[in-house]
Amino acid sequence: MTSTPRVRLDPSTRREQLLTLGVRLLATRSLDQLSIETLAEEAGISRGLLYHYFGNKSDFHEAVVRRAADDLIEATMPPPDDDPLARLAYGVAAYLDYVVENYEGYLSLVKGAGGGNPKLRAIYEEARTALTERLFEEDPDGLMLTDNPLTRMVVHSWSAMVEDMVLSWARDPAGVEREELLALMGGALVSLVDLAR
Repeated sequence: MTSTPRVRLDPSTRREQLLTLGVRLLATRSLDQLSIETLAEEAGISRGLLYHYFGNKSDFHEAVVRRAADDLIEATMPPPDDDPLARLAYGVAAYLDYVVENYEGYLSLVKGAGGGNPKLRAIYEEARTALTERLFEEDPDGLMLTDNPLTRMVVHSWSAMVEDMVLSWARDPAGVEREELLALMGGALVSLVDLAR
């Protein structure tokens, strides 16, 4: 394997490069497989320089996961539209596409959050909250659901169901077409909210 030639960059540019590279590598491997050695080789820097920017492997992993979560939030932001159902459909489709394209990294975040890692859990909860808050009327660009405890419970449960469905489908579509899955996920929220009224 040939290494990338080393190029001197200013610290903020180098840190940005390392985070972007880390997110790209995380798309196809688990967090545990995201090694300092691989990243240093890909970036054309020494392992010591990587520690200079991130302190330790755990801090680096946390920074990469936070960047990936920010990318998810940005990628799923619906364009401005007067039709709340179109916004919901866009967000669900973008979420599905993001998870499929970044399956290993997203699965690592879910497992890390569920496995008791408090930092990963916090990042996971922040991302999930950002995605579901778009559905409530406090967000002027949201789906405009009535904000009450029962609707929040429904949305929280629906988001867990959608996550499980998307991860299952990304792992093995089992003959389910993408459009079928999207219609089911979007329709489920509308139906559940109707039942909660």
